[in-house]
Amino acid sequence: MPVDFQALYPKLIHLMLDTVFVVDRDNQIVFVSDACEALLGYRADELIGTVITGYMHPDDLAESRASILRVMNGQPHTDFRNRYIRKDGGIVHILWSARWLEEEGVRIGVARDVSALRQAEDELRFLAHHDPLTGLTNRSLFYDRLNSALNAAHRHQSSLALLFLDLNDFKIINDVHGHAMGDRVLCAVARRLEDCVRETDTVARMGGDEFIVLLTDIPSADDVSAKVEQILAVIAEPLGAELAGIVLSCSIGVACYPVDGEDVDTLLSHADGDMYRIKRRRSAAG
Repeated sequence: MPVDFQALYPKLIHLMLDTVFVVDRDNQIVFVSDACEALLGYRADELIGTVITGYMHPDDLAESRASILRVMNGQPHTDFRNRYIRKDGGIVHILWSARWLEEEGVRIGVARDVSALRQAEDELRFLAHHDPLTGLTNRSLFYDRLNSALNAAHRHQSSLALLFLDLNDFKIINDVHGHAMGDRVLCAVARRLEDCVRETDTVARMGGDEFIVLLTDIPSADDVSAKVEQILAVIAEPLGAELAGIVLSCSIGVACYPVDGEDVDTLLSHADGDMYRIKRRRSAAG
């Protein structure tokens, strides 16, 4: 007996893991497959007759409307992404393939949940620009931000400062307490440094126990000196009992734009050199 494919198609559509939407000229949903409940939390009968744009994330509405217009003008859109608000208030990231059928006067779209993919992409993007141990900006992103800050400072005739920070005698912590404790101490230092600066500033880990702070729009040299004193005091506060009450100290080298240099390499070299001069004086005094 031959298979009646016409009768089989609706059953196949409802078996799809992706959700099929059919929407009319006024963005009203006229059909949705059963997979929509897993995607958005609504049953098909709750969605039919409602306007699809009402479920879109408000921040994506303009871009989504532009995609709808493109599709209705006869240009299929097979790689469009936007966000929808689920029935439970959660956000789902959706990848769309859509086409306009002029004769029927409807837009057919197939929606795939790519929330897990988006999260993985965000994590990879974060790891590419941040230190995996402390979560601070890494060397690569720091150089980008420093370049941008220098360009802005040049345009606006403003100043900025680099603080190159190295923990004193950090090797002793690793030797006495172990590298796992050393890693926890580095994370604690990272959080303390973040608490010392503004959102417009940048704290980066350059490697090992070396950190660098980029301060932008600095009013005066006195403000830089005050920030150095604040960081020295904050780092010197004893760590908690969970970190064995370890007491740290650090050496901080400073470079200011434009007094100490007008390019990345000169400023970094000056800050690094200043930090090592301070460490040598400390060693000589000790």
